Amino acid sequence: MSIEKLNPREHIIIKGAKVNNLKNIDVAIPRNKLVVITGLSGSGKSSLAFDTLFAEGQRLYVESLSAYARQFLGKMEKPDVEYIKGVAPAIAVEQKGNSKNPRATVGTTTEIYDYLKLLYARVGITYSPESGNVVRKDSITDVIDYLNSFEEEQKVIISAPIQVQEGRTLQDELKIIFQKGFSRIFLRPNEILEIEEFLSFNMTDSPQMYLLIDRASIQKDSEENQYRLADSIQTAFYEGFGACRIDVVNGKEESPLTPKGGKKDDKKEKEIITKTFSDKFEMDNILFEEPSVQFFSFNNPYGACKTCGGLGNTVTYSEKLIIPDESLSVFEGCVACWKGEKLQEWRKAFVYGTRSFDFPVHRAYQDLTDQEKHLLWHGHKPSNTQGIWDFFAYVEKEAPIKIQYRVIASRFKGKVICPDCKGTRLRKDAQYVKIGGQISKEIVKEIDGKIIKEIVKETQKCSLTDLVLMPIDELFEFFENINLSAHQYDIGKRILSEINQRLKYLHKVGLGYLTLNRLTSSLSGGEFQRIKLATALGSALVGSMYILDEPSIGLHPRDTAKLVEVLKELRDLGNTVIVVEHEEEMMRHADQIIDIGLEAGLAGGNLVFQGNWEDIENIKENKFFENEKSKNKITGKQNDSLAHFYQQGGQSFTIDFLTKKTHIKRPERVRDWRDFIYIEGAKANNLKNISTKIPLDIFTVITGVSGSGKSTLIKNILYPAVARALGQGSPQETIEYKEVSGSIKRLQRIELIDQNPINRSSRSNPLTFTGAYDSVRSIFASTELAKSRDFAGGHFSFNSQLGMCDTCKGDGYITIEMQFMADIHLNCETCKGKRFKKEVLEVLYKEKTISDVLDMTVYEALTFFADKPAIIRCMEPLDKVGLGYVRLGQSTSTLSGGEAQRLKLAEFLQNRGINERTLFIFDEPTTGLHFHDITKLVNALQLLVAKGHTVIVIEHNMDVIQCADWVIDLGKEGGKLGGHITFEGTPKQLAIQENNYTAQYLKEKFI
Repeated sequence: MSIEKLNPREHIIIKGAKVNNLKNIDVAIPRNKLVVITGLSGSGKSSLAFDTLFAEGQRLYVESLSAYARQFLGKMEKPDVEYIKGVAPAIAVEQKGNSKNPRATVGTTTEIYDYLKLLYARVGITYSPESGNVVRKDSITDVIDYLNSFEEEQKVIISAPIQVQEGRTLQDELKIIFQKGFSRIFLRPNEILEIEEFLSFNMTDSPQMYLLIDRASIQKDSEENQYRLADSIQTAFYEGFGACRIDVVNGKEESPLTPKGGKKDDKKEKEIITKTFSDKFEMDNILFEEPSVQFFSFNNPYGACKTCGGLGNTVTYSEKLIIPDESLSVFEGCVACWKGEKLQEWRKAFVYGTRSFDFPVHRAYQDLTDQEKHLLWHGHKPSNTQGIWDFFAYVEKEAPIKIQYRVIASRFKGKVICPDCKGTRLRKDAQYVKIGGQISKEIVKEIDGKIIKEIVKETQKCSLTDLVLMPIDELFEFFENINLSAHQYDIGKRILSEINQRLKYLHKVGLGYLTLNRLTSSLSGGEFQRIKLATALGSALVGSMYILDEPSIGLHPRDTAKLVEVLKELRDLGNTVIVVEHEEEMMRHADQIIDIGLEAGLAGGNLVFQGNWEDIENIKENKFFENEKSKNKITGKQNDSLAHFYQQGGQSFTIDFLTKKTHIKRPERVRDWRDFIYIEGAKANNLKNISTKIPLDIFTVITGVSGSGKSTLIKNILYPAVARALGQGSPQETIEYKEVSGSIKRLQRIELIDQNPINRSSRSNPLTFTGAYDSVRSIFASTELAKSRDFAGGHFSFNSQLGMCDTCKGDGYITIEMQFMADIHLNCETCKGKRFKKEVLEVLYKEKTISDVLDMTVYEALTFFADKPAIIRCMEPLDKVGLGYVRLGQSTSTLSGGEAQRLKLAEFLQNRGINERTLFIFDEPTTGLHFHDITKLVNALQLLVAKGHTVIVIEHNMDVIQCADWVIDLGKEGGKLGGHITFEGTPKQLAIQENNYTAQYLKEKFI
């Protein structure tokens, strides 16, 4: 069926798309469906989804703005397409590196923390740490309500405590009060004095006395009486500096408070009920801060911890650096700073001093009691025995004089969790504000000799710091069962709705093991992608078009199903969900699959296949040809999908892999290993004090479900420890393991190749990164026209004043800063986006300008510069790692995490800097790779091993795992239930394991 006949209310119709490498394709995307766009890396998927569809949605949105706003945006270019109909409001979730901001956390990135701050500021209740009572300030209304709780005609005395201000005597204070118009005070309930009379006594002491403000009776129906009481109470609060005393006489008789010398009738004396009110926010003689949004903000000086400034850690002397091996005793030298020819005298002095007090110098540090550890650190003052802190006090004293002491001070300092806020970043008194909820607790009981675990729910009052330290799964449960009063709920129900919505999506995308306090810089690339996805989904818009860029990145196959359910739920709300994806599980559940190809770059950009999973099954079983003979086997709609596929030649790398026609071959044999790095007692984050051997000289994969501790083990422990041993790391890094030992000396270098951007500068590109740009500039400078104009190599650089366009300064675009929107980039009108001056663009080499060369893909450049060996040497590694589709002039800051990794890998394959025996660590390098391209990546990794290096890959992809020599699987679950080593061995051995999530999916590769 022709797309012109389709209804734009049912389809998003794209006619004649020619953006980048798209070949004038027509595509009809069904609305309110889950659609997967797939194809080789560089085939044109993102060009269709983002550069065409999302760009048009953004342009249409801008056109809906006011005329004033449009005057700044009127030059936004329409995508190179004939027309697009049926476009809905678009939301894009693209791939970008995670933030390195030390103040960015999971809570702030997802905006949940902003809502939590607001919730605690609105409905949080402050409790005194001394008595546990609720802290509140009294208002005039509170006092009136208290008085009205008594019977009519009750006698009331309103007074205020007299406080002598600094610099005054009691006599001076009373004179000032008298001048204000007050005339009486009383010292005790039965003694009232005139101020003038009291001044005549000339008393030298200052007894507690009260200023008598008013004496009245309670008349609830009298508006005049109520106004009088309120006015007197307000006066008492003012004169008492926030305090007001109320005495209610329990009877209708005259008040027992009579002037001095008056008569008192004992028979008429009744009980006096006294209560003091305060309009200050205080309790138990502690003045508290009233909750506000700023009070709970660690990015605000008002709410940040005063010790760490809201960072959660501080640089100070680290216990883990001072005592790296807790299995040693003091006598054996567990205190690292007491070693050496001179410094060991401190250890000897401490051991000698223990003769006068009880301290076990031969007991391991880890077995010491808290009291014994306190003696070691603080010393024993009666015997004048000095401890560790005394040693560092001496070091600080000598540091300005002697350099060796400055070295010692820096050696044992490191980032440690802030002792005041315990890493939660907030000021200490923020913990006094709490709300109530239920938390599940695991209770272990022994009944008849059997251990029984029971989950019970306990109601707890939790502070904001308690909540940010909870795993998101527990936090989600807490808010599901939150215990608020009706008044609190009315105030906070809208906030609670937003919190629950975002927590639900974080749980559903498989991030329930994280805490809101977790730094985003410590997340893996896949975790950060899903954080962004959950943030976007949390808005839960209806009638929108969500365009997602490989949301399954970093997900173990077990967790992909959860993500699919989230996307289906989003679709069922009434949204069109378009996913650029390579994951087979995602395609199985998609309503429609669009395959772009056949190949990448210029050989891509065609619509190869459009259909559903059933169509792919029919291709696998050749049912299309059977249908030509028997029309009743397949519906006409499916027949159209298959007919288009076979009309295009019936070729697709995607279909070939999905139908098992092709697959990634395993090596014929796995490598043996002898040398290794031994990690002992790893316990960072959720690791459960594990020990393992990391083989050298082979290809090792670290796998496990999301959040099981893979990145912690390799990136947070192995990499820093080996880097320090090789002199590449900082000695200040925190140690969270017992020991890292083994054959480290066999290595000369370690390289961590993660998913962070290579260069945030828009002027860095693959051509400059590989070093080929110098050769290209030299070629253009050697042309006849360039020589006649005295052009040097600098004239062909967009970073040089000689060659760059004067208008855009070599960027190719002009940036318009928007106050409430993302910045808009418009093509430069002078150079038309080509970056160079007009006279530079007149110089041609093989009929191409320098701008044309920058627009080439790596594939095209290999052909164009086939006679230039120096350039070919730089370009070939890019093709080997699957980056042949990348354009030479594409900014490296726009590359995805996986592309950035492979570009770094290509640098090493150029033989630049890999003559040394190196340990390479890759963090999910298959990010953004099609099945077909993974073969190239695996071959490149195997090539590094063949050259004598060690390769460690953190990965979930089963095709990569099956090609490894050794596999270490962590789990079994993520978060608190993770951190265990569940398997160590070859991939084939893992595939036959029972009760292992990775094995469930890997066994398919060995069938």
